[in-house]
Amino acid sequence: LGQVEVSRQFIHKSQRRFRLHLFSPALLRSSSGSSWVPPPAPSQQGRRTAVNDFCAPTIDPDTLVKKLDLDSRSIISSRTGLEEKPVLSKKEKMKLRKERWLQKIESVKLAKQKQKAEAKRKATPVVGDMQPLMEALPELCDLTTGGRGRKPPKRYVPFRDGLSDFCLMKQAQKHRLLEEEVTRFHEVITNPRYRANPLMAISEHLSKRLRQEEEGKPL
Repeated sequence: LGQVEVSRQFIHKSQRRFRLHLFSPALLRSSSGSSWVPPPAPSQQGRRTAVNDFCAPTIDPDTLVKKLDLDSRSIISSRTGLEEKPVLSKKEKMKLRKERWLQKIESVKLAKQKQKAEAKRKATPVVGDMQPLMEALPELCDLTTGGRGRKPPKRYVPFRDGLSDFCLMKQAQKHRLLEEEVTRFHEVITNPRYRANPLMAISEHLSKRLRQEEEGKPL
C-alpha cells in the first residue's frame, strides 16, 4: 500500500509540473510572439478596504423587516399561526397509526375481493335463452315515470276450478285447493276402473280433458 501511495503522489506531481510547464510565461511568450505582461497584483490598501466592507457592516434592522400583502403571501405563510397542531401523546399516536394500518389492510382486502368477483364473472359463460330475462326486466318508460323502487301490487286472482295461478292465491285459497286435490286423489285411488287398469284410466281422462279444452267447454 505504501508503494502504491508513493507512485500515485509521484504521478500527480509530474502532471502538475507538466501543466505548469505548459502555462509558463516563457512558453506563452514564444507561442504568441508578443511580450507577455502579467496582471497587476492587488495592492494592500485595496485588500484592506475590501475586507473592511464585509467585516462589520452597519445595517439598520428596520430596513430588513418587510411585511407582505395578503395577495403576495404563500399558502404556507398565510396558514401559519392560524391553526395550532394538537400535541398528541404516545398512546394516541400509536392508536392513530394502528387505525391507518387497519384501513390499509381493509382496502387491500376489498380490492382483492373485487378482483376475484370480476374474474369469476368473466369465467362464467352466459348460457341459455335471454328472453325470460328481458321480459323480467322493466322497460325504460316504466323507469322514467317514477315507478322505480315501487313493488307492483299483488293481484289476487279468484279461484275458479283450480285454474288460477298458485302463487297469486291467498292462503285460504291455497289451503282449500290442497284439500280438494287430496280428496280427488283418494277418489282416484279407490276407483275400481283405476285399480283394474291404471294406465287406461289415466289415458281416457287425459283425452277427455284435451277434448274439453279444444271445444272451449268448462272443465
